Amino acid sequence: MTLSIQGKTAIVTGAANGVGLAIARHFVDRGAKVMFADRDKARLADECGEIEDDKGQVRWFAGDLREKLTVENLVSATVDAFDGIDILVNASRQVLKTDVLDASDTTVETLLEQNMFTALRLSQAVARRMISMAEDTDRAADACIGSIVNVSSIAARRTHPDLMAYSIAAAAMDQATRSLALALAPHRIRVNGVAFGSVMSASLKASLAEADGLREDIRACTPMGRIAAAREVTGAVQFLASEGAGFVTGEVITVDGGRTLLDNVAVAAH
Repeated sequence: MTLSIQGKTAIVTGAANGVGLAIARHFVDRGAKVMFADRDKARLADECGEIEDDKGQVRWFAGDLREKLTVENLVSATVDAFDGIDILVNASRQVLKTDVLDASDTTVETLLEQNMFTALRLSQAVARRMISMAEDTDRAADACIGSIVNVSSIAARRTHPDLMAYSIAAAAMDQATRSLALALAPHRIRVNGVAFGSVMSASLKASLAEADGLREDIRACTPMGRIAAAREVTGAVQFLASEGAGFVTGEVITVDGGRTLLDNVAVAAH
């Protein structure tokens, strides 16, 4: 069994900061060729400019993946740069608070579009390209031709009143992962997910700055007693993307320090 992703080509969304950036950098460090994708053009340019790229492993693409043309352009740009796509990591996500009693609140629609539909549409586009390119190669008939990893949240199972929309979108993402896994298995594409708990992402940093005592509440509700660094999600993503997970599909791995093992969780599931 090998966990190597060296020489593989990956698209990582949400790669301008937080968990997405940590995954993209980790993949580069492990020898993969990576297309960093995000809406934040300035931040992407800064982050990618700081990476030593003597081997031509890094490219970046800025655009709004809620737009169909942007999705197609990202896929084409990746193929043009690296001659193929082996791995897609959907790590782009947004966290918004929901006012449950406000009939004009649109956060459910917004987060379903941003956190689930963008990942679904990009997965469909990448899968089509993987299938098309595999037909032009001489790979073994039973060899996996690609891997998709969706980055989700334990908010799908452990929610908070203020995060109804985020929880709904996370649950939808997990179910999309399972459905895509079944649909794409005959095409030799694996689809899995990583649902994380309190990881020091950009959204959690903002929440910690706004709410007194939140850090202590999170630690108290996490058996391992701490908030994880963004890099601690990267190993699980690499495993699912690698040949070592060659017979794993439709799984959502939990990375939360044991938090979902508890019967009650009193703080927001970031």
